[in-house]
Amino acid sequence: MTMHPKRDVVIVINPGSTSSKIALFKAGKMVAERTLNHSLAELSQFDAVIAQKDFRMQAIQEFLADQDFSASEVLAVAGRGGLLKPIPGGTYAVNEAMLDDLTAAKRNEHASNLGAGLAQQVADQYGVKAYVVDPPVVDELQPLARISGLKGIERHSAAHVLNQKAMARQVLATMGKTYATSRVIVAHIGGGLSIHAHENGRMIDGNNGIDGEGPYSPERAGSLPLVDFVAKVLAERLTLDQVKKLLASQSGLRSYLNDISIKNIVARIAEGDETAKFYLDGMIYQIKKQIAEMAGVLNGQVDVIILTGGAAYATAVTAPLQHDLAWIAPVVVRPGEMEMQALYEGVMRVLNHEEPVRVYQSDASTIKGGTGR
Repeated sequence: MTMHPKRDVVIVINPGSTSSKIALFKAGKMVAERTLNHSLAELSQFDAVIAQKDFRMQAIQEFLADQDFSASEVLAVAGRGGLLKPIPGGTYAVNEAMLDDLTAAKRNEHASNLGAGLAQQVADQYGVKAYVVDPPVVDELQPLARISGLKGIERHSAAHVLNQKAMARQVLATMGKTYATSRVIVAHIGGGLSIHAHENGRMIDGNNGIDGEGPYSPERAGSLPLVDFVAKVLAERLTLDQVKKLLASQSGLRSYLNDISIKNIVARIAEGDETAKFYLDGMIYQIKKQIAEMAGVLNGQVDVIILTGGAAYATAVTAPLQHDLAWIAPVVVRPGEMEMQALYEGVMRVLNHEEPVRVYQSDASTIKGGTGR
């Protein structure tokens, strides 16, 4: 009798601005991982992010060719979600509507827009399905959180959704709790900064750091005095694209210290740089305020506060937050990110029928659940 190998290999693809991460998971464990770095010179030959697809696919295929697995073992492929329409959290099957929106870059250009297309191409190669998990456009804000204060302008969500939800699930599991029945505050502290209140499996409120909300970060402005900022825009005749770039990548610690590396800034402080200390302390102060604000959203009933992201490796950042916020709830530090693991786990929750697969449609109001396979 011919023995058929078990389908238990999941391929995970996570494109970033200058790299593509790819990993193989087998029977619940990561068995291979590689970060494929792409130089700015290599990427500059493409006039749009989506045009990089074939270039990146070549590097991914070279990685796969080096691995010891057979096509008959592949169960599914997971890709990082891109800038789609605002949608609920969950795992989505890649489909034509999704690929069309990402190819057209309807929401904006971003390396994550490549994730679904790369995953689909690899999935077609192995005759399996492709999925994306908790894209950055997940918007689960409760109705009151959408009010801006000016009619005609509504708040919307943008966050490190994949890592926030994954870290929440992981930490709560160690506490014997479930994400679907808990109240959590997660602060992702990196080049950008997103702090959200999670209630019963939904991110019901938080800051949109890309557009200028919440604390400043290493390279983002956070909330600004509006009249002064509008005066600057008018005086300098800034275009909308220039304003977006200023808010998202030219502000924060970069504007004050000409540096976005927390490691470098901490070293400067150790050498006696009082200016560096002042502005790092300012960022920490604003993070503390935002976390306390989210505690108010949850009526003070918080199971745990989680500090994650690249800057969470720095005890100079996390120690004062742990000390000052312990009155709200236990403060747990989980530095870095677990996006590859989160992509894998999201797919497996669907394939194990723990949650339904979601189906993306261009009209966000018609997002719906579906069956697992």
